[in-house]
Amino acid sequence: MRTSRRSRLFACLTAAAATTSVLALTVASEAAAGPAHTGSASTGNSKSSKSSKQDVLSYLNSLKGSYIVSGQHNKEPANQPSQYTQQVKDVTGQYPGLWGGDLLFRAEDVANRQRIVDQAKTEWANGSLVALTWHVCTPTGGSTCEFDGGVKTQISDQQFRQIVTDGTALNNAWKRRLDEAVPYLKQLKDAGVPVLFRPLHEMNETWNWWGHRPGSEGGAKLYRITHDYLAGKGLDNLIWVWNVQDNPAGGWSSYYPGDNYVDVVSLDAWYKNYPSQADYQQLKGIAKTKPIALAELGKMPNDALLTSQPDWTYFMMWSEQLRGNNTNAEIQNTYFHPRVLNQGEVKVG
Repeated sequence: MRTSRRSRLFACLTAAAATTSVLALTVASEAAAGPAHTGSASTGNSKSSKSSKQDVLSYLNSLKGSYIVSGQHNKEPANQPSQYTQQVKDVTGQYPGLWGGDLLFRAEDVANRQRIVDQAKTEWANGSLVALTWHVCTPTGGSTCEFDGGVKTQISDQQFRQIVTDGTALNNAWKRRLDEAVPYLKQLKDAGVPVLFRPLHEMNETWNWWGHRPGSEGGAKLYRITHDYLAGKGLDNLIWVWNVQDNPAGGWSSYYPGDNYVDVVSLDAWYKNYPSQADYQQLKGIAKTKPIALAELGKMPNDALLTSQPDWTYFMMWSEQLRGNNTNAEIQNTYFHPRVLNQGEVKVG
């Protein structure tokens, strides 16, 4: 039934001009796509209003080789936490099966974190999975910062060692930084929302203060400290997503914190449009039986990628890249691919 519905809608898209087809698609798909985007939990929701972390992980594992969940990231400003998911709706008549947000870093966005949490609750109620990234300010500075010089900055090896050494001033500063996120993450726990949580992302890269420190005492140790500290706060709704970028230097496993600290193994594809087969196999080798995901992309996955690399369980298109790097036809082709699951088609629990 899902395939036949998509086939009819896709034929409609390809038969008419872009503007007309999007309007036709919107009318045709409103009833099938699930609850309205801005509404509260309602009848017709495709999953339980409250689900556990394990429910989501079991669901992702069930998708391997068959389906992939569509995702859209929403970056700053925090007072517009669904601006890019709305653009997906504008182009396709569908909402993504995965909403992505960020706890962010600038003072005005940190002050609006509640808006992000509220949107996450709405997206979950409407039938989408929820993911959060955190472009976090360095603990050598203040709680808020600019991207350049605050998130995108370098700290010394000595400073990093202090951050990962229990009881030092910088280690305590890092834990205080984590404490700032706890009330927001706890709201999601209390609302029964499991969160695909991706801290310290792209740790094999050099642009961020936590990056490019391989080995057990490097980024992997900071990830373990972060995991244990937040787990100690009772945040058992967090699904821990470990992440690297498709850096051709490879050696991604040297950043891996260990199976007990990771639930989902993910890759960001920026050096090229799509992961190579070698990238895919390298990540699968690290993940073993864990779900794998494309946590950031600038190009919509096409049929060739979905066919040749069938074990990806979700993809996340990066904010402005949605329209800045993809045509309407490319976006539509992905959202109406028979293997892609959008909002209302995600079934957890």
